[in-house]
Amino acid sequence: MRSLTALLLLLGAVLGLRRRVPLVSVLGEGIGDGLRTVLRMFPPVAAILIAAAMLRACGALEALTALLGPVLEKLGIPRETVGLMLLRPLSGSGALAAGSTVIRAAGPDSLTGRITAVMLGGTETTFYVLGVYFGAAGIRRSGKVIPAAMAADLVGFLAAGITVRLLFR
Repeated sequence: MRSLTALLLLLGAVLGLRRRVPLVSVLGEGIGDGLRTVLRMFPPVAAILIAAAMLRACGALEALTALLGPVLEKLGIPRETVGLMLLRPLSGSGALAAGSTVIRAAGPDSLTGRITAVMLGGTETTFYVLGVYFGAAGIRRSGKVIPAAMAADLVGFLAAGITVRLLFR
């Protein structure tokens, strides 16, 4: 893999030199553009990560699990996955930690473990992705994107429960 990367970089440099592109100034412009993009993306991403940590630290996840657990169990979604469902739109690492805790407790081959794995693979870190892409593009108003994305996440969570129950019961 490293040799392929080196080969591509060398090929780009050779083609640039053949076309008389000022490689150093173009590289500097690219680095500047990249840094400006990172600076635009940083505030929303930081806010999302802080919000996820606050939810965990203040006990809100446990309270929401107690509140939503019975309703979700009637829909075929294990109570143990509530934390994962709440963290997944905010933080991939937080959701992975919640998911691995569920899988470790229930077992990877259990119905709950399988539903958890499908939820992790079938849903997205919605707010993180929107924060990164909207921040990079300079979009300030999301319009109907967030409600649509949250609806898609909800459908993904429900579909994970239904699909795993149909395939593994």
